[in-house]
Amino acid sequence: MTLAEPAVMAGERSSVVSKMWPPAPQSVGRARQLLAGCLHDWGLPHLADCAGLVLSELFTNAVTHAFPPYGQLISTRFVRLVCGGVRVEVHDPGEGRPEPREVCAEAESGRGLALVDALTGGRWGVGDREGPGKVVWAVCCDDVREVAG
Repeated sequence: MTLAEPAVMAGERSSVVSKMWPPAPQSVGRARQLLAGCLHDWGLPHLADCAGLVLSELFTNAVTHAFPPYGQLISTRFVRLVCGGVRVEVHDPGEGRPEPREVCAEAESGRGLALVDALTGGRWGVGDREGPGKVVWAVCCDDVREVAG
């Protein structure tokens, strides 16, 4: 198994939650609330802060940089993993691929993917999806929290 193809809890239908969102800043907070509820239901509330921050960064990037055409939605997918973690996915119709970049100390933005990388122990990536665009994913687990903390 690779991180790009997560193993989910066997026999649990609720171990994957997907939702479509308008490409608007208000959707970021609503998506975080949904994720926090999923993590609570899955017995993983201790991952809510880390996973919520990762989701916020990925979703905000999609809203800011994907420039979806009118009518195109951004979707999230949360997958409960066998390792006791969660895979957070953000699907958007944008063609550009996010890449971490170095920024100067005075820059007001540009550190989001570096933060995602630190919070997930490098367990994130970008892949193709059905239709136009991409999926950006990240994995939050207890072992990463211990390393990053």
